Amino acid sequence: MSDLPLFGKLALVTGASRGIGAASAEALAAAGAHVVLTARTSGGLEEVEERIHAAGGSATIAPLDLVDGDSIGRLAQAISGRWNALDILVLNAATLGSLASVPAIDAKEFARLMTLNIAAPQALIAAFDPMLRASQDARVIALTSSVGTAPRAYWGAYGASKAALEILIGAYGEEMKNISAIRTHIVDPGATRTAMRARAFPGEDPASLKAPSVVGAAIVELALSDQPNGYHMRVAP
Repeated sequence: MSDLPLFGKLALVTGASRGIGAASAEALAAAGAHVVLTARTSGGLEEVEERIHAAGGSATIAPLDLVDGDSIGRLAQAISGRWNALDILVLNAATLGSLASVPAIDAKEFARLMTLNIAAPQALIAAFDPMLRASQDARVIALTSSVGTAPRAYWGAYGASKAALEILIGAYGEEMKNISAIRTHIVDPGATRTAMRARAFPGEDPASLKAPSVVGAAIVELALSDQPNGYHMRVAP
């Protein structure tokens, strides 16, 4: 294990119970990192943890609802009590919401979407900032979508949240680049075989899409690379 590239590193992955989050967690663990898995569903997290352990990796599960801001503070307190530094933070958890025209967006659903997709990442960064600063080479990797930069009809709510996320992560990177070893990156996974994709495009053949493991491998490659702060990566189809 000690010869693995991420041996001795600590990673935290949100939305890690399935899809891209689970694949990223498994790939990071396979590269030697100890991975903290977070998501709302403990059953899904336990399945991912079992796969990681079966493959010889190391992981800890932390079921929580990121919409509950207090839970993020408790998570940070628990993790900082066990580890000194956080080396990789993968901000993957998000909700699609309903696809609707801008005038038809439901206010309550929009508020929840923005809480999970943008307020929770900010709260995670705030809570883990001291541990990220303590790392000798920290990476904050946020998952985005093409609709965050290219407006698409009926995708206004989700697209707005991803546009805001990109700006938030970029700003944090600019704030940290001269005073810490933190680098921020944006990853656009592109069309991937996930439950969110199936909900957005119900008529699409899942077999025509790349597996989440392709994105997970790309995230590990990015974490190990020397790409500059603010680097934006789109995963090839």
